[in-house]
Order: sequence, then structure tokens, then C-alpha cells
Amino acid sequence: MYNILKLNSISNTVNDVLKDDYNLTNEHDNPDGILVRSYKMHDYATGDKLLAVARAGAGVNNIPVAQYADKGIVVFNTPGANANAVKELVIGTMISASRNVYKAVDWIKSLKGKGADVPKLVEDGKKQFVGGELAGKTLGVIGLGYIGAMVANCAVSMGMTVTGYDPYISIENAWALSNKVHHDIDINHLFRYSHYISLHVPLTDSTRGIINKQSLSMMRDGVIIINCARGELVNTEDMLTALSSGKVAKYVTDFPTDDFIGVENAVCIPHLGASTPEAEDNCAAMAARELKDFFENGNIVNSVNFPTTVVPRSGVSRMTIIHHTASSMVSNVCAILDAKGITTANVASFNRGDIAYTIIDTMTSVTGDAIDGISKIDGIIRLRVL
Repeated sequence: MYNILKLNSISNTVNDVLKDDYNLTNEHDNPDGILVRSYKMHDYATGDKLLAVARAGAGVNNIPVAQYADKGIVVFNTPGANANAVKELVIGTMISASRNVYKAVDWIKSLKGKGADVPKLVEDGKKQFVGGELAGKTLGVIGLGYIGAMVANCAVSMGMTVTGYDPYISIENAWALSNKVHHDIDINHLFRYSHYISLHVPLTDSTRGIINKQSLSMMRDGVIIINCARGELVNTEDMLTALSSGKVAKYVTDFPTDDFIGVENAVCIPHLGASTPEAEDNCAAMAARELKDFFENGNIVNSVNFPTTVVPRSGVSRMTIIHHTASSMVSNVCAILDAKGITTANVASFNRGDIAYTIIDTMTSVTGDAIDGISKIDGIIRLRVL
């Protein structure tokens, strides 16, 4: 029985995946696995049984990923599970910002109490909110992962010219892109020619403040910028200056801060990107499936601190080993198995930096003395027999 602690409220779809041999609970001192959303785990005291943490969402800033790798704790996320929800919000905000819907709705509220004069006041006043259409305009998408690719494809279907920048685009996401999306190898070119810019990159040292005084100076006057990725991708002071001067016509952010609240042409949304029941269900179910496959088969998919390792089972027993990278590690383990008369059926080993993950299937059961011998090899972090 695996004890799975839920540190946040998680969709009940996890119950459809983790049943029989799983105990899902809101309280446990030493769980085998953890399901989490926004709970900040940097000060969380992990027990010695904790094998994996699954984040029901893409961002893992709330989890000490590197520290957990050193402890042999696999951290999963759920890329793409909430992509459609974010895509729809981005497209909706692009339309609303372009057509001045936000200002127009606020203005309409000022007509309350005008009685029979409202229709005429509406017709007389609506011209101040005239906006532009998306069709025929250029959208620059920075980051062509699951969400960025979906935004780009949707914009193409709406008649926009779309250019995307992503030097690290995966083969899978490249195949998912419409052939009408232009792949821009120069982000400065994207800055210069886009009427709209939508951000879809993770927050890293290289992307922090990617929208700043220098990049803003290259953009068209009146550009509309949508940020449903991370607030820190935009330099606050530089954006405030650009809004004040009119360089940026609208800045829509899903990450409000006090600096932007109430600022003319800054549209602050209360982090609604993935806030749909459908997205929450999808993320929870994917996180649960990742934990289940790891606990039962040792497979690792969508981990942010361990290499992807998916190996079909062969033989009668499976050993999984988390260890520091060393050229002799696998041969040393196999030597011990061979000395104990345990025949290997398959060996797969992958590394991510200085941490490696090895799966060994054997034709016979792995004995306790073999486990003891392998555990004593220098560099072994965690060993399991499934």
C-alpha cells in the first residue's frame, strides 16, 4: 500500500487512477508520494519514505527540485494538461484588449441610473472605444511549447500572421505547429514586426526580464503584450514607462502586482490561466498516472529533475537505482548480480547532469544479500526492487 499525501485540494479524478494499492490522504507524517499544486515545499520536512512528488501543473517554482534530486526524490509535472485553458484565456484577452472591451465595460457602468437616455448615450459614446481586428495582424509567440504552439495555431485559424521564437523547441511541438507559423530564429525580428506579443517561456535566468527597455524600444508603437506565463518575464519599471508613453497600448498580465493595479492600459487578471475545472481534472489525472507508473513500473515520464526513462518490463523482477553518474556504476551492479547467480534480462541507464537512473530487469528474483551488496556501492542514492 502506497500512502499518497495531498498537500493541496486535488481534483477527484486522482481517485480513478490511484485506487486499490493506494491510500490518498490529507495528512501523513511520512508518505510515499505527494500530490501538490501551489503548496510551497521549500521548507517542507520530507520523510525517509518519500519517493516522488507530482505537481498538478507545469510550474515547479514551489518545489526544491535540485535538493530533491540529491535525496532521490523524483519530481513530476504535467506539461500540456492545462494548455487549452491557457490558450483560450490568451486568445480571449487578445480580442478584449484589441477591441477595448475592458474600458468599454467599465464605462458602461457609469451610465447606471440614466434611464431612457442609456441607448443614446451608448451610441454617442461608443466611438471612444473603437479597436482593431486580429485578422491580418502579426502575432509574435515567444516559446513554442504546448501552450505557445496551441496559441500560434489558433491565431493562424483566425487569419493572423504568426511568427514564433523558440531555440529549444522539441520535435513533438514542432510537429504540432501549423505549417503557416513562421519559425523566427531572431527574437529581435519578432520584437520589431509583431502587433501582438504573447509570452510562453519558463522563468529562468536567461528569460527573466526578457521584456525590458531594450526589447521594448525595438517594438512597434502601440504593441499589445500578453503575459500568461510568469510575471517576472517582464521588467516592471520598463513596462510602466512604456505604458505611460503609449509605446505599449495594452499590457495584459495574469500575474498582478501592486505596481500594475489601477495603471492605465494595464489589465490585471487574477491568475486565471489554468483555473478551469477541465484543466484541474486533466492535471490531476496526469499527475496521478505519472506516480502510478513510477511506483509500479519504475518508469519516469515528465520529470523535472530525473531523465525520462520508460522501459517495457522483461524478466520476473525489476530493480531501479538512483545514483550519481559514474562510468563503472552499472558494471559494478551487474557484477554483484552475476556473482549471486542472478541473470539480467535488460539494462537501461540514463543520466541528467550528475544524477543517473538505472532500470535492471532480471530473470530471477533479486535476493536480499544482492540488495545489500549493491546498496554499499559508493554513489548509490536509492534502490528499489519492484
